[in-house]
Amino acid sequence: MRNRFSCLLLSLLSLVSLSSHAQRLPQTVKPEHYTLKLTPDLKSATFTGKESIDAVLSEPASTITLNSAEIKFLNVAASFDGKSIPAKVTEDASKQQAKFDFAQKIPAGKIKLEISYTGILNNELRGFYLSKTAKRNYAVTQFESTDARRAFPCFDEPAFKATFDITLVVDKGDTAISNTNVVKDEPLPDAARHAVTFAVTPRMSTYLVVFLVGDFQCLSGSSDGVPIRACATPDQVQYGAFALSAAEYVLHYYNTYFGIKYPMPKLDMIAIPDFEAGAMENFGAITYRETDLLLDSKHASVGAQRRVGLVVAHEMAHQWFGDMVTMQWWDNVWLNEGFANWMENKPIEAWKPEWNMTQEVIGGTQDTLDLDAQHITRTIRAKADTPDEINEMFDGISYGKAGAVLLMVENYLGEETFRQGVHKYLAAHLYSNATAEDFWSAQTEVSHKPVDKIMDSFVSQAGEPLLTFGSIDGSVLPVEQQRFFLNAKNKPETAETWTIPVCFKILGNTSDGNSGSDGNSSKEKCEILSASRQSLTSPPASFLFANAKGKGYYRTSYPDEIYRKLVQHAANDLSPEERLSLLGDTWALMQAGKSTVAAYLDLVAAIDNDSSPEVIDSVRASLNAIDSQIVSTPEERKQLSAWVRVHFAPRYKKIGSPQPGEAPSQRELRAELLLLAAGLGDDQESISEARTITEHSLADPSSVENTLAGTALGIAARNGDGALFNQLQKASTTAPNPQSRAEALHALALFRDPALEKRALDYAVSGQVRNQDAAGFLASEIRGRDTRNLAWQYVQDNWDKVTAQLTEFGGAYIVGATGSFCSADRVDEVTNFFAQHKVAASARTLARARDQINDCVDLRKAQEANLKSWLSKQQP
Repeated sequence: MRNRFSCLLLSLLSLVSLSSHAQRLPQTVKPEHYTLKLTPDLKSATFTGKESIDAVLSEPASTITLNSAEIKFLNVAASFDGKSIPAKVTEDASKQQAKFDFAQKIPAGKIKLEISYTGILNNELRGFYLSKTAKRNYAVTQFESTDARRAFPCFDEPAFKATFDITLVVDKGDTAISNTNVVKDEPLPDAARHAVTFAVTPRMSTYLVVFLVGDFQCLSGSSDGVPIRACATPDQVQYGAFALSAAEYVLHYYNTYFGIKYPMPKLDMIAIPDFEAGAMENFGAITYRETDLLLDSKHASVGAQRRVGLVVAHEMAHQWFGDMVTMQWWDNVWLNEGFANWMENKPIEAWKPEWNMTQEVIGGTQDTLDLDAQHITRTIRAKADTPDEINEMFDGISYGKAGAVLLMVENYLGEETFRQGVHKYLAAHLYSNATAEDFWSAQTEVSHKPVDKIMDSFVSQAGEPLLTFGSIDGSVLPVEQQRFFLNAKNKPETAETWTIPVCFKILGNTSDGNSGSDGNSSKEKCEILSASRQSLTSPPASFLFANAKGKGYYRTSYPDEIYRKLVQHAANDLSPEERLSLLGDTWALMQAGKSTVAAYLDLVAAIDNDSSPEVIDSVRASLNAIDSQIVSTPEERKQLSAWVRVHFAPRYKKIGSPQPGEAPSQRELRAELLLLAAGLGDDQESISEARTITEHSLADPSSVENTLAGTALGIAARNGDGALFNQLQKASTTAPNPQSRAEALHALALFRDPALEKRALDYAVSGQVRNQDAAGFLASEIRGRDTRNLAWQYVQDNWDKVTAQLTEFGGAYIVGATGSFCSADRVDEVTNFFAQHKVAASARTLARARDQINDCVDLRKAQEANLKSWLSKQQP
């Protein structure tokens, strides 16, 4: 699943268990085949189901237990040896299980369970649920992780793979979509409905089953002989063309890369109006939020196109990682999500090299390292027995950290060797289940390198290593490793060591490699670090950087003489990916008290002319964090703003207006510089220009370059008046395409005028904003430096209205957003409020928020004086 929590950064939004008792099913019954016939009634929001499950008993039993939730059983019987016996049903709602008790013991061997039942089409965006537009209702599904049991009684665990024979009885005029192709579509006697039957699926897990019912329409294409469709509601289907072209390219790429052909008879991609997850990898029929599949490519920003391409590639990667080969249990969900997170960038880089995906990847790694360096984190593989514990696994660790570790190992082994290991792993477990050990054993066998030791150390230990280098003595480079925390108050409970492939970029009088700016050559050299203290070898060099290409999952700290050379060489002799890594390390060391904010700002000054939009985005994020977390007085803010304005406003003016045919990186760089100049820089000329761009864009979207238009809209809203607010509020529901509606809604959360902020908050809880968007909107208000105080007070004063608009897990967004405060008083206030107003599955999120507030207080105390001193020395 891509970005379950709509993750621009896959944040550690932990959905924590409310109970610790195991909810696993007995292993004595193994399903082999399901025959399902479901009849949804979209008007009454109910459905009926008839089901048979062919299973095998490993031993005689008089009781069979399976999963069920919100199901009303009408009749249950078991058939075996030519006879049928009824069952008494006992339900355990707390465990989401149903027990079938039979009057006699059923012998070991084959059995068929016959079940008739009814259920509800809920409004919770999970299970079998209603998705609504202004015109009609749709019946759709979201089963991952443990919600197939809300649509049909089943053995709802990933290792219980089976085949599925599905029939949907739907209203005349409606279509039905499921995992496989339609093999029969016949009218029923009453002529008001028709029954759509689909081909039998391959063996797969229950969470990958999908049903969709409504008037969906589709655009069609194909790749390598496989039909591909992009589907949506009739008024939105035209916006699926870009995603369809992406899928056509990606399918061929994956067929070639994996050496295993896509196995399903077709691939559908369906945009759903109400959908909490970013997307879901149902085998053969992937479901999406509208904003993650649909866009008007003529008026979409580079970022919007990139995101759609990545989400398509991520979900399609799951057809191999997750669908064809599935983790044995949810504790290894990283085998699904980490792999898809790592893999998604490869086809997009090949399809759109001008998007510079490698820089995006390394920028994401820096965010993940910051996440993993907080006091509250977890191991990649962690305990997950209950539904809440399983949901907890879908976070920045399973996605971001696991993907980054795979990237590091791939870089160490070489791309082709790693690819061969991937093929070996997949081929050995087709249509079956696998563990972490299965993967790294395959890689170790193929590469003959210690992949098992490397990966086990990163999968089984929480946190990340800091590599502290000593001064070079001849060819000897001493290094120490220890666990790194962003707050120096946090200490590791035990001495932890990782097995780390450390890859150096060396610039100097080397015998081979690429020429640097001074005519010397550069090369890469990798060594394995496995002890807490170790000496590595280094040839004579002008300078060295201990994270070549930025692909290592670790932080680095250098002695002054090496660091000074790095700063001198950063602009010309480090790649953009390496500059991102250096910026990330320097920023992290500052937060940990191992460096100063002055050192970070000096590095920014050294590369302020950088041409990479990802590097400038990293700089902008850190400068905004300095403003929010370290600056505490208006005078300091004024000084910092002036420094930003001096360094970046002239660059924005110099880059000039958009030109036809210019590179996407130039378009994004212009937008980043505008954000710096008009945002923290408070450059009035740039702010005025943003207003003008927004006026033109709202009047005629085709008149303004779309990447710049989206950036200007946010700036205009931040400085906007009631007239603009009214325009955007209307556009949030009436704009023609999902991206434009989402941009308008997001901009409403940026207005700083208190009266308009109050209007935005009222709008968020009015019922006019979709439930899937309400929590993110409110969280955005709480995170905003200028909006958080009013927004937090509003949430407290209107908690009943707020919770009425949230999905089951939406409240955790709001809990997490309170971590943006930077006052000790807020810790108790936040804690006490949520102690009295319980939010489901948010205990760890609350603990993290408290830590983040305390970390900010400590950071300000440690670095504010240093910032004041540095600012006082800057020329206006």
